[in-house]
Parts: sequence; structure tokens; C-alpha cells
Amino acid sequence: MKKIIPILFLVLVTAFILLNKDLLALIIKNDFEGIILLLNENLLGLLFVTLLLMIIQNTFTVIPLLLLITINYSLFGFFYGYLWSWFTSIIAAILVFYVVRFCLVELLQTKISAKLKIKVDYNGTLPVFLGRIFPFVPTSLVNIASGIGSVKFKHFLIGTMLGNLIYFFCLSLIPLGFVSLQVEQSILVIVTSFVIILYLVFRIVRKNKINSLNKRENMN
Repeated sequence: MKKIIPILFLVLVTAFILLNKDLLALIIKNDFEGIILLLNENLLGLLFVTLLLMIIQNTFTVIPLLLLITINYSLFGFFYGYLWSWFTSIIAAILVFYVVRFCLVELLQTKISAKLKIKVDYNGTLPVFLGRIFPFVPTSLVNIASGIGSVKFKHFLIGTMLGNLIYFFCLSLIPLGFVSLQVEQSILVIVTSFVIILYLVFRIVRKNKINSLNKRENMN
């Protein structure tokens, strides 16, 4: 069953691409108005199409994430558009994670640097979280690196949920007119740097405590 589901997922994505060439052409051209007109049919259809677009984005990162969030914002409003973007991103990330882990791990192992894979494996949630909020890391790269490595699904899920919660909120403010793309990227870089600093301080403090306990045990 674990292998059948990823195969069905790949078939579904492939079928969607073949059956929606007009939509994909509009996405490639960044024709936002054309996309909205084409999608503006019924609620279930909108939800299904936007979910599949997010899955494609998490698989290949050929669709700008900001464009998908802007589409959801225009279709569903700020609050529901933000929540739907966040929810579909989690579903998409989980699907890609399992497809890579159970179907494509041998094929993709040579495509990801061993150093990156070791960092994700060793630190678990943190690299996934940082990969989600850092604006220059492709979502597909985080999914593939996590699927290839031995990072636990629980850590992958937590890092994805928390990271996308922050990152998508910042992106959702752009179509709302509160911030520009440059300001959003600056904010996320600052947040990423702050999280890294906190993590390093935590590691140093923890290491010092362990060393102190070991010295006390040796003295006793």
C-alpha cells in the first residue's frame, strides 16, 4: 500500500498536467487574471485544482509559490486563502515525502549532496523548519532531502507545519499590500538568522551542562 499510493499520486499529477495544458501555460506566463478566469467555476473544482497546483509546486518548484498564494487569496479571501495555502502545502509535502522515500530514494540519492542529507538526518526538525522559512530554498529540495534521508516523519511534519505557517503568512501579506517582496525576504532572513542563533546558543548551553555533569560524575 505504501508503494501503491505514491504511484497513484504520480499518475494523478501527470494526468493533471496533460489535461490542463491551458492552465499551465497561463501559470508559466504569470497571467494572473487569466488563471482566475479559468479557475472561477465551482468551489469543489477550485479546491481540487489549487490542491494539485500546490502538489506540483512541492514536487518540481516550477510554479512560483507567491503566485499560488495570490490565487488562493483572490479566490477565497485573505484568511481562508492563507489557511488553504498552508493546509494544501502540508498535504503536498507529505505526499512528496512518501513518494521519494518509498519509490524514488535510490534514483534521487545521487542528486542531493551527502552533506545536506546528513544535516537533515542529524538535526531533524530544525533543518526542515529553516528550509521552509528561508526564502531562497526550493520547497521541493526540502521534501526530497527529507525523503531520501532518515529524518523521522514526525520531525518532517512539525518542521513543515511551523515553517510554512510563518512563511505563508509573510507571503500572504504581499497581495494584501502590507509588505513588498523585498521586505518579506528581509523579514524571513532576519527570522531565519534569529532562529539559527537561538539554536546555536541552546546547543552550547546544553553541551556545557552535559560537560559539567560528566565532570561531577567523574569526580564522584
